Amino acid sequence: MKKLLSLAMAGVLAFSVAACGSNDTPAASDSNAAPEAAEAEDAEAAAPAEGGVLKIGGIGPTTGGAAVYGLAVMNAANLAVDEINAAGGINGMKVEFQFEDDEHDAEKSVNAYNTLKDWGMQMLMGTVTSTPCTAVVAKSAGDNVFQLTPSGSAVESIAQPNAFRVCFSDPNQGAASAQYIGENKIATKVAVIYDSSDVYSTGIYETFAAEAANQGIEIVAAEAFTADSKTDFSVQLQKANEAGAELVFLPIYYTEASIILTQASTMNFDPKFFGCDGLDGLLAVENFDTALAEGVMLLTPFAADADDAATKSFVSAYQEKFGDIPNQFAADAYDAIYIIKAAAEKAGITADMSASDICEAMKTAMTEITVDGLTGAGITWSADGEPSKDPKAVVINNGAYTAM
Repeated sequence: MKKLLSLAMAGVLAFSVAACGSNDTPAASDSNAAPEAAEAEDAEAAAPAEGGVLKIGGIGPTTGGAAVYGLAVMNAANLAVDEINAAGGINGMKVEFQFEDDEHDAEKSVNAYNTLKDWGMQMLMGTVTSTPCTAVVAKSAGDNVFQLTPSGSAVESIAQPNAFRVCFSDPNQGAASAQYIGENKIATKVAVIYDSSDVYSTGIYETFAAEAANQGIEIVAAEAFTADSKTDFSVQLQKANEAGAELVFLPIYYTEASIILTQASTMNFDPKFFGCDGLDGLLAVENFDTALAEGVMLLTPFAADADDAATKSFVSAYQEKFGDIPNQFAADAYDAIYIIKAAAEKAGITADMSASDICEAMKTAMTEITVDGLTGAGITWSADGEPSKDPKAVVINNGAYTAM
């Protein structure tokens, strides 16, 4: 971690990931039988690949306050799975993907994990949010099931040897945010509003505060709230205003951020706002006036308006299939499935291997691969599950996320 934090000081962030699969192929049908074209296509789609079937599970919130994250992850993972299967699968294996809703709740996430185990899951791509991910990793480690989280950023979320991640870790998000604000001279007087009951939020705040001093940033107010008091932020905003904050740092999720932006507007308090990946989803909050989000900045590994070929192809395919512009969480999940593919092929995974044997092989392979993904080029992983790649930032401009 010391190495990763030092990299963050130099403008580099870390990420990481994990996952596992099984089944047999029926004989090809006789071409002389001349079935209806549609029936033949359906039969071909339903038939397992020659190498069997690899079952990958997914967990995240598709309902509730963090559903924007979970839906994006589920959709993008399905898109990647469809592409991989169309291209011949993983080591000749067809991928089956099943996603379970956890409503951003740790207990429900563990229940979802048990459901996937009963289904026959061999690897896990999840969970999406940090607290549920931390709860599930204790279970997957006990079962020795490979786990790759696209977006569980808490340190504890990959504290077990079977777990890796794609996204920023909380310490790196906090340190890199302070560095970005300081190096780009965005502000020197900063207030922070954070959720003291949430490991994601407090983890980012703590490392942001530590790095702020190195960047010439004065934290003029640090105001906490909890899960039981996240509907009225007038006191926190008033203290930030009175302290002369030029910028308010929000290491929180998008629902609470939308309330803060709305209440700041009613108070005629107009500082700059800067957040992390939790703010991705802000523009999709129901009944939120997105004009209030203009100029909001956030640290993220993905910008949908980037002009590289991979991003353009992904955004186009995602929009065509789901009718929406993909966010960072979608990009993390899309990368996660392809990272699993790369590691599984490196490890020589086969469908007849046990989940535990697959996990052991994947743990080694993850440290031997290099992946060029949507969320970073030349991504590598260390044995502790952390990835290494460069950070990016976006600003909301004209109702869209724009690369900075």
